[in-house]
Amino acid sequence: MSMTIEQLFSQTGPLALALKGYQPRQAQIDMAQVCDSALKHSQQAIVEAETGTGKTFAYLLPALVNKGKYIISTGSKALQEQLYHRDLPTVYKALGSAKKKALLKGRANYVCHYRLNQHVAHVPSDDADIMHQLAMVAKFAAQTRSGDIADCVGIEDDAKVLPYVTSTADNCLGRECPDFDSCFIRKARQRAADADIVVINHHLFFADMAVKDSGFAELLPGADGYIFDEAHQLADIASDYFGETISTKKILAFITDARMLYRSELRDMLQLGKTLDKLESATKDMRLAFGSDGGRGDWRKALTDKALCDAIHRVNKDLAFLNQVLKLCLERSELVEPMLERLMTLKGQLDRAFDVSVRGYSYWYEATRYHLTIHITPLNIAAKFKEMLSEREAGFVFTSATLSVNDSLQHFSDALGLSPSRTLMLASPFDYQRQALLCLPRYLPEANSDAMPRALVGICQQVIRAAKGRCFLLFTSYRVMHMVAEVLCQQMDYPVFVQGQMSKRLLLERFTRHGNAVLMGTASFWEGVDVRGSALSCVVIDKLPFVAPDDPLLQARMQDCEQSGGEPFAQIQLPRAVIALKQGVGRLIRDSQDRGVLVLCDNRVITRDYGQVFLKSLPNMRRSRDMNEVNAFLAAID
Repeated sequence: MSMTIEQLFSQTGPLALALKGYQPRQAQIDMAQVCDSALKHSQQAIVEAETGTGKTFAYLLPALVNKGKYIISTGSKALQEQLYHRDLPTVYKALGSAKKKALLKGRANYVCHYRLNQHVAHVPSDDADIMHQLAMVAKFAAQTRSGDIADCVGIEDDAKVLPYVTSTADNCLGRECPDFDSCFIRKARQRAADADIVVINHHLFFADMAVKDSGFAELLPGADGYIFDEAHQLADIASDYFGETISTKKILAFITDARMLYRSELRDMLQLGKTLDKLESATKDMRLAFGSDGGRGDWRKALTDKALCDAIHRVNKDLAFLNQVLKLCLERSELVEPMLERLMTLKGQLDRAFDVSVRGYSYWYEATRYHLTIHITPLNIAAKFKEMLSEREAGFVFTSATLSVNDSLQHFSDALGLSPSRTLMLASPFDYQRQALLCLPRYLPEANSDAMPRALVGICQQVIRAAKGRCFLLFTSYRVMHMVAEVLCQQMDYPVFVQGQMSKRLLLERFTRHGNAVLMGTASFWEGVDVRGSALSCVVIDKLPFVAPDDPLLQARMQDCEQSGGEPFAQIQLPRAVIALKQGVGRLIRDSQDRGVLVLCDNRVITRDYGQVFLKSLPNMRRSRDMNEVNAFLAAID
């Protein structure tokens, strides 16, 4: 006899029997019932479940007890790993489930036998790091069953070797590949096709949709239900996938692969080598044409600059000439044809970047230290996403700790064009009045003034001493973070870890292991970071996380909103900032034993009307404006 949701989560249910200290939570049961109903009846449900609700189990149990196949999509690889390796096995054991499960990541996470062998045979660089890492990956590839590079000890997310040992959709040879039978990606997809529960991430979900649109077979098999955790990220990720990007990084990666072909099979084709050198030089010049500082900008405006246009035209011309040269080699190697296809795709994208007349898109660019990326991003993805869901006869659950703005889920629902049958907002069971203190310090300079970094240094020094390290310092800009870090690294007795010194995973590991350290980070540390217990007692946030007003994508979205008769600030800027702040605040209290202080160093929370929207969206913490209270609260934490 099958159990009801209430029985599954009851004091005598399978979870209570399997988990030490398990206590039924009404909020968790309510969420599980909504998820169960949506999955059973192929409906849409939106659930905001604040930290401590137990939302993971609330959606996992319905997926495991109902018949059918379910895809669970998370916001990050870290959460994907946690879900698959920690949470799912716990629930499987409790239920005694026999459902087949699989973990599926994007292709960039798996070793590609073909590319690894090519680059071991013809080492692509005399960089000692790359040579050493190539040897490590080669050894790993010979021993691993999954091919998941996350399991390769010593190879971090930012390892230089990764582009040489993994494939992209552009350079994968598919069925033509000599290593197709042993391909790790093919095997991972096969396991996903055979499984009842597949854990993926949002990027892979949309990559799958994009591939389907271009006429290839779907990567992910059809399912009876889809569950999106960390669903607040969906709209932005969808915008990237429904749009198009062309980058110097892509062009240079193509040149690297074409050179490999030249050196291994077309060595006598000297013109090919010279043409690749010329294209590489023109591509690097195109990046340099945007100045050394980099940053983001309006692409339409950039195209009015003759020098920039000339630099881009040179790349386009060199791509066209390379096309002619490669055509001469078609009979020489079967690898030339896929190269030509990649080349034509790149050229087509660059051509489309010149046609900025298409309405409903933002054309913007981003120049980093080494690369230039041109983005063509749709301003509204709701209709496209809605159409995508309607093509699937399935249930959809969207959940996150941060979906609402001003006690409403409308902003989230509208952005994705959803028509939910049920919505639910569940408050955290934590006693924030007892466990946490929110401080909005007095006498701060204006948020954007030049005096702010110095004021931040003073506040950070106070709380670090009072908390004996154990602080997260979250910033909205790299510039301010580095200005503050420079002083703190010299003056504090506790170790200060700064984003960029090493990979995010290593930084968090060292911070947690030390127990009395300080961690400084920007955007990527505002969410998906889970530090429980005494290693973290204080979170300092430098200012309200509004997107920079000169951000070209934001400007285009606001313009579009205004032309449609909307209120750009209320509908675009404010909701995004509120969600981002809620994510940052969520780092502080992670379980019922945690205690901590949140210091928000932006007086606009007090001085502007919209400050109330932010405060109303935060957990109900005790508030203070006095730093002495902060020191006393922190001193009382063991």
